[in-house]
Amino acid sequence: MVLENSFVPSLYVIKGIVILDNDGNRILAKYYNQSFSTVKEQKDFEKSLFNKTHKGAGDVILLDNLTIVYRNNVDLLFYVLGSTNENELMLNSVLTCLFESLSTMLRKNVEKKVLCENLDLIMLAVDEICDEGIILESDPMLITQRVQLRLDDIPLGEQTVSQVIHQAKEQIKWSLLK
Repeated sequence: MVLENSFVPSLYVIKGIVILDNDGNRILAKYYNQSFSTVKEQKDFEKSLFNKTHKGAGDVILLDNLTIVYRNNVDLLFYVLGSTNENELMLNSVLTCLFESLSTMLRKNVEKKVLCENLDLIMLAVDEICDEGIILESDPMLITQRVQLRLDDIPLGEQTVSQVIHQAKEQIKWSLLK
């Protein structure tokens, strides 16, 4: 028996995670549903999203049949998208986890330049938080630990130049502190 207008619970809570700069340009966007099948549709959505939210400090809005929680920080805007009947507190816990884990990994320096330099870390963090729209973890400390473990496990030959430089900086820093 199926009731009309009934809510069917789903594990696929997150419809997308988006990070824009203060000009509305995409830094990172991962969409987990088929609402925006082309890059043009994604860019159009991001433009309207930015226009509605760039002056706010952060809150919840409804746009294009999506519930969106967002947060503004220095020169970045962070968004977590869910369906219209999604619990805003659940979406906000994902947003908070994302922001706090990035803040920890980037040593409280969450701004566009540093975020772009560490995009590999950011993408790992997003993948640790959410997979295909299913929330995997919402504890920022666990996310930070998992991302750091995954970076340490990469063989030297497969690391990017920025990862090698980052590890060298860390080793030099720790050797100077001893």
